[in-house]
Amino acid sequence: MIRISVFKHSAELTDTFLQQMTAFGADCIDFGNAADMPGVPDQGYPDLEGVRSLRKRMRSFGIDINRVTLPNLTETYMNDMAGADDELENACRALQVYGEARIPLARQRCAGDVFPQLMTRYRSVHRGGYLSRGESMGLTKERHETPTQAELERWWSRFCRAFERMVPIAEEHDIKLAVHPSDTPNVDTPFGGLGFHRVVDAFPSPNVGYVYCIGTRAEAGGSSLVLDEINNYGRKGKIFMVHMRNVRGSLATAGAFEEVLLDDGDLNMFKMLRELQKVGFSGCINPDHIPAIPGDTPAKSAGWAYSIGYIKALLAAAVA
Repeated sequence: MIRISVFKHSAELTDTFLQQMTAFGADCIDFGNAADMPGVPDQGYPDLEGVRSLRKRMRSFGIDINRVTLPNLTETYMNDMAGADDELENACRALQVYGEARIPLARQRCAGDVFPQLMTRYRSVHRGGYLSRGESMGLTKERHETPTQAELERWWSRFCRAFERMVPIAEEHDIKLAVHPSDTPNVDTPFGGLGFHRVVDAFPSPNVGYVYCIGTRAEAGGSSLVLDEINNYGRKGKIFMVHMRNVRGSLATAGAFEEVLLDDGDLNMFKMLRELQKVGFSGCINPDHIPAIPGDTPAKSAGWAYSIGYIKALLAAAVA
């Protein structure tokens, strides 16, 4: 059964936040920051009893954990600098703890999977004055270098070294290990159109797959690309959860894109949902990036209410 999850950067959860998300109809929370999970500030990886306590409190409100984020593999690890082994060890220990806590899904972030120097970011304005992220290649006037093929291969070898350690842990503790596509999906980014598939080719374990981001991949090539990729990855059982965001434009068509509310972009989100259903997807859908709506709270309560309600309506229509 497809469920709805919401993003939370911090593990500090107020009663009001949990009550609101439950009232809006969210089923789960995805934690996007590894650094403030219980135990991490003190020892570099989470504390098992602390994670269990956090999950128990959440479930008392009728909401559960869908995804956690592992300690980042920063430039220190990816460039094999002093302290690299410690970073990998913390990520491995975290994966084991989350598996023992019966968390279903963990995401690993790796420094260097994006080339932000190629883009100029701005705040785009839309109907009613709501604001969202926009990025443009054309507005970036300076020429910037990107990694050479040799540098990209070194990056890939470091990624593989990490996953060679982590995948057996994921299998032993029955937790899914996922990566997110490179966002922004510039040419040759490690988790771009070609590199993304390389992950499951190198690690065909059923525990390895994707946080598939509709918005990010639409940035690369629009609706047709997303539908094709859902069919490709989905029928292989590699889509563990979905980020559902809509965009206008793409790098391929406009050299730029802007994120928008779910009904306000180039993509027909109902078609996306139907394609997910066709391939048997049964994970969580998260509306992910919430635009800034005039008059909203700092926690973006109105934005979350709109986005959760929109997805719930799509789900209801899909089975009507």
